[in-house]
Amino acid sequence: MSELLHLNTAAARARIPDIARAAGVSTATVDRVLNGRDGVRAVTAQRVLQAAAQLGYLLNSSTPAAPPAKSMRIAFLLPAGTNRYLHMLGDYIDFAHDQWTALEMKCRVHYVESFNPNELADRLLHYGQRADGVVFMALEHPIVRDAVNTLADRGVPAITLISDLSNAKRLAYVGIDNRSAGRTAALLLGRFMGPRPSGKIAMLAGSLNYRGHEEREIGFLHLIESTFPQVRVIGLREGHDDSERNYRQTRKLLEQHPDLAGIYNSGGGSDGVARAIVEARAEQKILFVGHGLTPDTRALLIDGTMDALITQTPQAMVGNCLRIFRNVREGRDAMNDVKPVQFTIVLRENLP
Repeated sequence: MSELLHLNTAAARARIPDIARAAGVSTATVDRVLNGRDGVRAVTAQRVLQAAAQLGYLLNSSTPAAPPAKSMRIAFLLPAGTNRYLHMLGDYIDFAHDQWTALEMKCRVHYVESFNPNELADRLLHYGQRADGVVFMALEHPIVRDAVNTLADRGVPAITLISDLSNAKRLAYVGIDNRSAGRTAALLLGRFMGPRPSGKIAMLAGSLNYRGHEEREIGFLHLIESTFPQVRVIGLREGHDDSERNYRQTRKLLEQHPDLAGIYNSGGGSDGVARAIVEARAEQKILFVGHGLTPDTRALLIDGTMDALITQTPQAMVGNCLRIFRNVREGRDAMNDVKPVQFTIVLRENLP
């Protein structure tokens, strides 16, 4: 009899704030669920109803078990071209369709003309009208910044991927610390060189219109200057992540500097750099450090043409993007439980 009295008393005292605390949601969410209003994910609604039942809260008979779930529509905008790592990233998003559906996310990949800020801004606004969120690799340009700010004003959050955008209303940046990556590449090349008679190294970038590539350059040059003062960086070339263009750039570098000791490619198209290195047949091996683990760079590590590369997994980046969008949808801080993306140094002997 005393147990029954205790339960009845608890039920009488159960209030919406009590249910909100038990379910880990806001009181507004509890109110929406208990009154059968839309706008709450099915799993969240179920958690609220379970908490209410455990607390003995008497539900109205008209309260639905759970409102129908509505998937978030996420548009990924990636640069078109021959960058194999970016195509691998896009393939991963497409192939994992069932996984995203289970998370109530509908992810679509769209390829945008590379290195064209006007086209990127236009596509951001276009796909932003059809999506609940946009993820894109940012070009540092005012027109791109304006497009992102316009989306933010419309309530469409945008996440920058791999390369960030300054002074814009983007929701978050997902990617590695690019300045740290550049410093790491410089440290690897400097250590690998040892007491070589020639201290010349060259750097290739996709495009300095990408803030990420610019940050890699800054980090690379700063560490070379501070740690390896005997090493001379002979110049920077932009290869636009294109294998053929990188091949021509590297051939020209090796013709002008036959004593070149090493090359750092901070963008894509490393197979073009490798082809030029192999054709040069230098008396002393040309050191080569690049980015992005793909089937072609794996082969270059195995045959010894490439000495090391810096990479980040597509799974970590895409997972962080979707976690951020879910946090926003469920009323949490955008970066709640989102861990920074870390890069890995890959050598022939530790190939995953």
